[in-house]
Amino acid sequence: MALATRTDRRPSMTRTLWDSTVGKKTIMAVTGLIMLGYLVAHMAGNLKIFFGPGEFDGYAHWLRTMGEPILHYEWALWIVRVGLVAAVVLHGVSAYQLSRRDIKARPAKYVHKRPRASYATRTMRWGGVILALFIVWHILDLTTGTVHPGFQHGHPYQNVIDTFSTWYGNVIYIVAVLAMGLHVQHGFWSAAQTLGVGNATRDRILKTLANLLAVVLTLGFISVPVAVMTGVVS
Repeated sequence: MALATRTDRRPSMTRTLWDSTVGKKTIMAVTGLIMLGYLVAHMAGNLKIFFGPGEFDGYAHWLRTMGEPILHYEWALWIVRVGLVAAVVLHGVSAYQLSRRDIKARPAKYVHKRPRASYATRTMRWGGVILALFIVWHILDLTTGTVHPGFQHGHPYQNVIDTFSTWYGNVIYIVAVLAMGLHVQHGFWSAAQTLGVGNATRDRILKTLANLLAVVLTLGFISVPVAVMTGVVS
């Protein structure tokens, strides 16, 4: 009589991490910090618009040539883009699945009223949806020019001026930036807690840093459309 052979295999470490709640929170924290680093760099690049079209267009050109001659034209930029897309997808999917788990774990309403969460905490989910939709719009507007009448390839300065010369371009951008600020405010502190950085003595510093990052990023990004609207940049 032949011995029965076991065909079941233990799940891989990657699968175990992905399936666990702690793993998903860790993925959210790491990808969130990656996107935060990108936002800081992106804001710094955007502020070059205050130094004129030569400086801003030159920066846009450098993004496509960075890494040369080791890398070909736009290769480094595409590596960054693919990495960011992966981070956004992993972040969004993890957030959605954690949300579904939270709902299934408590299908009935709480008997006792829970302490009121901060506004940033209560708007994290909607903020994430707003930001996801904005990313699509932003790419179609200033990268591909699909929704941008009169888009000029190779002239990013003028394209930015055109976008923020329309009321809807300003509204979409400013609403998205405000949502981003709230997301950063809560997300940075949450990431620190998930990764074990926070403790009783560091919480005040981390919350202050989260607030500072949110304010600086919000003001930095909003300064561009405001400058165009007021004629400071034209």
